[in-house]
Amino acid sequence: MIDKDYTCEDWGTESEWIQIKVTVALDKLDETVAVMNMVSNYLQIEDYSDIDLKTCYGDLIDESILNADKTVASVIVYLSVDNGAVDTVSFLRGRFNELSIDAQINVSGVNEEDWANSWKDYYKPIKIGEKIVIVPAWEKYEESDGEIIVRMDPGMAFGTGTHETTRLVIQLLEKYVKPDVRVADVGCGSGILAICASKLGARECKAYDIDPTAVKVANENIKDSGLNNVTCEISDLLRQVDKSAPYDIICANIVADIIIRMTPDVGEFMNDDSVILASGIIVERSEDVIDCFKVNGFEIIERVEDNGWCALAVKKA
Repeated sequence: MIDKDYTCEDWGTESEWIQIKVTVALDKLDETVAVMNMVSNYLQIEDYSDIDLKTCYGDLIDESILNADKTVASVIVYLSVDNGAVDTVSFLRGRFNELSIDAQINVSGVNEEDWANSWKDYYKPIKIGEKIVIVPAWEKYEESDGEIIVRMDPGMAFGTGTHETTRLVIQLLEKYVKPDVRVADVGCGSGILAICASKLGARECKAYDIDPTAVKVANENIKDSGLNNVTCEISDLLRQVDKSAPYDIICANIVADIIIRMTPDVGEFMNDDSVILASGIIVERSEDVIDCFKVNGFEIIERVEDNGWCALAVKKA
């Protein structure tokens, strides 16, 4: 139990820190901690439900704790602004949505709604892999020879390219996208992966997300990109995904548990040579995901890691 809500100043003034505080119903605390552990292993938890005034001296307990809502709990993490804090907020929002957890997210004392604009100060152009450069829609950038520019305004959707999970998939897309391939991105967030795949030469890209906000943002990014071979629609994992033809590449940048959940059904959307690019997997859960793929008739053809995160390229065995 923590009885002090630390501020950014408590962590020193030499570096800039962002506090991300997620508040959920008490019965969702364990799941929330699991999601927050994907961001950092150093978590601060506020759970006052175990205070028993029959065994405590009330006058020795801070009044704010005595009056705290015992039906909710909060998990707090501090991140450097240089450590993907921008994409982390959207990443968490997407994961809680996938898990149907009603989470209130606050960033450095700023409500999530206000964060939609204030985070732009920290989002700068970033080169990923050999070719792709993700550039904020409002930033000027001088393109170098051979670069593929992807302009994004992620809004409240996950996907600016700063998070390790997104970078890993984009690096794999550079390797596996060939002319005329058909691509599906399940859990698309801002639409960044489908847009990247199209710019790398894919013939058709279909993006899907369960979150209407993400679908709205993705469609705006697709329109602004001027691409006519990318679409985005609402789908609960694979349930509403178009089955008219198999996909050559299926991207799933979600979380380990959700990937495991969709693995038994994903084969019907593939041909014999199709590749699944699965990401959003913390290294500690990678073997669980790999075992699930193997049990369901798949083999791992490539594994890449970055800062505690793992992405897999997977084919039918």
